[in-house]
Amino acid sequence: MSEPDTLTRPVVETTLDVTLDDGDHDRFTHIVLEGYTPPDGEFVALGNSVVEGMINATPVRALCGKVWVPGRDPAKYPVCPTCREVALSLGWSLPGE
Repeated sequence: MSEPDTLTRPVVETTLDVTLDDGDHDRFTHIVLEGYTPPDGEFVALGNSVVEGMINATPVRALCGKVWVPGRDPAKYPVCPTCREVALSLGWSLPGE
């Protein structure tokens, strides 16, 4: 039994369609987990920080899964209900609660 010619095999391309928005369309302030510090170690970054995202125009991911490039004043908007729910389920305290 012979192997099929590699030039005739179909090529399958996979693309990741990530839609970024300005973080303003839903009018919520989102919570971003930038990293954590284990009890016996140093800070472990999990991704871009919000400040880095604002300065370098790089996307960040909120607890609710939203991905966007931050650039708005978060004090102007209420906290995203999904981010709030996730944060409270993790035992975090939120300002004003």
